Amino acid sequence: MRGSCVNRPKNEILVLMFNSISGTITAKMPNEVFLENNGVEWAFFVSTLAVDSFGPVGSEVRVYVWLYHREDQMRLFGFSSSHERDLFIDLMKVEGIGPKQAVKILSSIPVDELEAALENEDVAKLESAPGIGKKTAQKMILSLKGKLTRIDTRPSSKASQVPAEHEDIVAALAGMGFDRKAAIDAVARLAAELDAERRASGADSGKTGTNASGASTPAGKKTAEQELFRRAIVALSS
Repeated sequence: MRGSCVNRPKNEILVLMFNSISGTITAKMPNEVFLENNGVEWAFFVSTLAVDSFGPVGSEVRVYVWLYHREDQMRLFGFSSSHERDLFIDLMKVEGIGPKQAVKILSSIPVDELEAALENEDVAKLESAPGIGKKTAQKMILSLKGKLTRIDTRPSSKASQVPAEHEDIVAALAGMGFDRKAAIDAVARLAAELDAERRASGADSGKTGTNASGASTPAGKKTAEQELFRRAIVALSS
């Protein structure tokens, strides 16, 4: 079991305590998967579309986890990928959508199709999910179009259009409310400008932010990232 914590607003009652749990599937139900890990059996509430992706009972699997916590109950939500979990968390940013409703949506519309519907403003597709009417579908589009927190490492994915070293910056900008596509374009343009400035100033000679071999030092890289982030905020705010 691997743990990681995520900082969230103080009034948030939804907490991510675990990144994932690996083990053997002991039982499956339409919206639940049971997993045994070192003598402990875990119960996860999952989308119906994700249930089959975990394989049959007895399979060795990895379940990505998200903990729902409030005074009167705690419940683990499980996901077949970090991508699905990211979208689940994004859905809960929409007013009126809680964890159970988010799972219903993910049970009705595959992840890639849901992302496409949000980006293409496909209200009819969103309305196909149980409990989602036209007004809620429009709120989903308004809240999430261009702002999805997707970290997809598949090489064939068209959604990952930003170099890995800039993904954290783009994700941070999207989390601040900026359009993701605009953030990708701004970061790519500004990164090129910064690189040109660095070369013109002679930074590549090893005098600033580089070691004797000419490679960037950790301190130099961090400073460059901070400046890129600052410039991106200014550019996107203007």
